[in-house]
Amino acid sequence: MVKIGNIEIGDFPLLLAPMEDVSDPPFRAVCKENGADLMYTEFISSEGLIRNAAKSVEKLDIYDYERPIGIQIFGDKIESMREAASIAEEASPEMIDINYGCPVKKVAGKGAGAGILLDLPKMQKMTAEIVKQVNLPVTVKTRLGWDESTIKIIEVAQRLQDVGISALTIHGRTRKQMYKGEADWTKIAEVKNHPDIHIPIFGNGDIDSPEKAVEYKNKYGVDGIMIGRASIGYPWIFNEIKHFMKTGEHLPPPSIKDRVNAAQKHLNFSVEWKGDKKGIFEMRRHYTNYFRGIPHFKPYRTRLVESISHEEILGILSEIENNFTEVFAS
Repeated sequence: MVKIGNIEIGDFPLLLAPMEDVSDPPFRAVCKENGADLMYTEFISSEGLIRNAAKSVEKLDIYDYERPIGIQIFGDKIESMREAASIAEEASPEMIDINYGCPVKKVAGKGAGAGILLDLPKMQKMTAEIVKQVNLPVTVKTRLGWDESTIKIIEVAQRLQDVGISALTIHGRTRKQMYKGEADWTKIAEVKNHPDIHIPIFGNGDIDSPEKAVEYKNKYGVDGIMIGRASIGYPWIFNEIKHFMKTGEHLPPPSIKDRVNAAQKHLNFSVEWKGDKKGIFEMRRHYTNYFRGIPHFKPYRTRLVESISHEEILGILSEIENNFTEVFAS
């Protein structure tokens, strides 16, 4: 049984990655329902939290059905990160996660996210301060390094473990790679199999099928897998992986009814949580993913993204279910 602190998260947990503008409560709801064992919030700016910025504070919303859940924070100033960790702790998550992996220029270029991989002593000091500040387990998500010439992921893991983190997730790319190229899981395995490392090590990057999940589990020996982009519009991937690991067989693919139900739940929660206007607008990016691969779907997608009425969108989704069930089954 894998534990983060005293929190049991399964024999081989599947984690939902914290994805900006994706991993909000409505999206997490459909992923939890479909088998995610541990989820994290979108990353939250430490400066935004300590200044009580509405967008940052809103991201602290968590619900009991999501548990266990971690709140992820990022920033480049140690004192701000300490304060932000305390604020996040008040929202009562199971853990605090530190983002040392975000590659985007506006974050990494300022020394936050993956930018801190260029200053390991500061990374270690910041982590130590956060671990001392809160009474919850602290976890970290990071990358292999800034670029190919700065990969020191074993040293990173040792430094972080030494100051008391409870688990580490490693995305198998450098900051320079962004999301391009193939994730290098051999480096993740080197950390997991290092004799001095005893905290759980989770691998992240390129897991997009049950077969690959099983292959990487067996080949690299990680304690669990974090899934990001493959879950967008396809929350079923968590249960599909679990079923394949247990039986060696595939679950049937989600039917059109399954897809419509997930989209409806996602939309309803989005509207409930964000209000009609914002909830409808921010849901638009998800329709293509929920109905990917369905032939002749474009006119329906156009109607879904152009509608500004909650009821009208629900009607279009019902129409999709009625009109595509037979086609999809065949």
